[in-house]
Amino acid sequence: MLASGGIFHLYFRMLTYPHFDPVAIHLGPLSIRWYGLMYLLAFTFVLVLGRYRIKHQPGPLSLRDLDDLLFFGILGTILGGRLGYILFYQLNYYVAHPMMVFEVWNGGMSFHGGLIGVIIAMALFARSRKLAFFAVADFVAPLVPLGLAAGRFGNFINGELWGRPTDLPWGMLFPGVPLPRHPSQLYELALEGIVLFILVWTFSMRPRPRGATAGLFLIGYGCARFAVEFTREPDSFLGLLAFGLSMGQWLSLPMIFLGIGLMINAYRKGGSDSAKA
Repeated sequence: MLASGGIFHLYFRMLTYPHFDPVAIHLGPLSIRWYGLMYLLAFTFVLVLGRYRIKHQPGPLSLRDLDDLLFFGILGTILGGRLGYILFYQLNYYVAHPMMVFEVWNGGMSFHGGLIGVIIAMALFARSRKLAFFAVADFVAPLVPLGLAAGRFGNFINGELWGRPTDLPWGMLFPGVPLPRHPSQLYELALEGIVLFILVWTFSMRPRPRGATAGLFLIGYGCARFAVEFTREPDSFLGLLAFGLSMGQWLSLPMIFLGIGLMINAYRKGGSDSAKA
């Protein structure tokens, strides 16, 4: 808790939110928002990094396969992210206001829902190409973190998902929010994005047992998200749940356990057998 006697000193040490305009481009009645551009940048990262991997580490996918997989992945991300947010976070609200389901420009996307959507998309893609699911998952996992970093920067531009009050020197005063807060969006950008990218990309540069790279991604993201949630302000409509954990932490725990299970199973089996199902 912040001591009231130190508030004057604190306000001289805090950072000020830079007040981004959430709209990047105004074209008459059409507005292109930074948040949407961050999604576009995220998918561009996947395409560019995927092409690099196919060129320098030939594997189960061709360039044409990558284009098709990206299309599947975009659908899975958007549909899964939106449905996940509705189901995990605000089901009662959207049941009462069903037309709000389609207003994705007002925010309301869940990473965990998007992950489920992408898993389904990868499974459908792998089946259509007669590829093993984890051969596809291991290819995709290193391509994702920089896209997550772009999404978190979009949250920062929107001035949303800020953190809990802090008296640390980098505490930031967000518009309309009392007291300096952890810039938790930037923590997530760093950990879930840049650090996780370096970890998973470096790990994937050598041959690994099938499922190991996907497992490492799940562990890495789950641990990073679980840790950052301690500094992130809980959703006002949910608060903290059982054992003082947030919804994001509860949704991240299964990722960590599943990732550990995948890596144990991968190294027990060993080898890196054919990508064909």
